[in-house]
Amino acid sequence: MNRRTNRRTATLALAGSLASALALATVPAGAQDPGKNAAKEKCFGVALKGQNDCAAGPGTTCAGTSKVDYQGNAWKYVPKGTCTTMKTPKGTGSLEPVKS
Repeated sequence: MNRRTNRRTATLALAGSLASALALATVPAGAQDPGKNAAKEKCFGVALKGQNDCAAGPGTTCAGTSKVDYQGNAWKYVPKGTCTTMKTPKGTGSLEPVKS
């Protein structure tokens, strides 16, 4: 192989590695390891501003993007069985999204 082919191969390999790293970085927390959150449940309306785990509704992308405390469509992982007993200034946690 010549120098030009080696350089192109190296460039393609680097591009592939970067694409793989970016793809993994955009996967929500816990999705890479399904067993990681097996003993937890999604609890809506309990996360503080910017501390949600994912899915914070329109205008947000994912983890850490909730705009206000206790945003009804933002969820946080909590131990299973504790969500609906968690009290906030806006009420209790919910297993389903709540209208804020």
